Amino acid sequence: MSAASEAFLDMLAAERGAAANTLSAYRRDLEGVEALIGDLAKASREDVQKLAAVWSGLAPSTVARKTSALRQFFGFAVDEGWRSDDPSPALPKPRTRRPLPKVLSHEEIDRLFERAEMEAESKKSAAVRQLALLELLYGSGLRASELVSLPVSAVPRDAPMITVMGKGGQARMVPVSERARQALASWLEVRSIGRDAKSRFLFPSRRNHLTRIRLYQVLKELAARADIDPGLISPHVLRHAFATHLLEGGADLRVLQTLLGHADISTTQIYTHVDAARLVALVNARHPLARNAT
Repeated sequence: MSAASEAFLDMLAAERGAAANTLSAYRRDLEGVEALIGDLAKASREDVQKLAAVWSGLAPSTVARKTSALRQFFGFAVDEGWRSDDPSPALPKPRTRRPLPKVLSHEEIDRLFERAEMEAESKKSAAVRQLALLELLYGSGLRASELVSLPVSAVPRDAPMITVMGKGGQARMVPVSERARQALASWLEVRSIGRDAKSRFLFPSRRNHLTRIRLYQVLKELAARADIDPGLISPHVLRHAFATHLLEGGADLRVLQTLLGHADISTTQIYTHVDAARLVALVNARHPLARNAT
């Protein structure tokens, strides 16, 4: 990778507090482009125009992400004086429409929790941990990365809130339900007699914390045992369910933005579309005139 691209990534980390996953994605995108057209600080407008043909078979969302990375790089290069021009207008302009997130029904959530609670009664470590993970994903709307990396110190003794480090190292306070507090208390009791009792992480695994991949596996295995299609379940789907079900219950969009840790309200507004889609489906299924539809 060119020195200019490395400097750009350093800037994202130092000045914008970009998350590790974001930096990794940008690095892959920049490396891929430089393999095609060379040093981006020296690439011509004609070189940049070639990318449209190369990316023609990619999904619009992928092209949009790559384009965003390059647009930010070129702006940075101009600011640093490495380029006298900004070739961003030559980048592809895919039209993307953010897909509506998958949302579990209340009945599916109930089945998932019924199974997790039944298994936790065994007091087995994995089952007790599983219930605590589930409670925090659906009860507090945490991202997978936020959940697995929680330190033990984040768990409140009396206060009904936990401090979560979100994207870009931004901290936020997230409420913890009484159910979740009970599940966490049970997990801490079991955890205290395990081999990882001295770990600084709430959900330890060997010398570090539980991985996101293992969290995915735990949820999908639980879904299968609860007779729910595992393809419907992921940490992000549970986060979506948290947000959508809160909105259905009358939560304010700004409050939801704060709870989810969204920097921009436009990201949170996707849930208004989810709720609208649910209402349309309800009308189509239950309205008397729907019976006369052909």
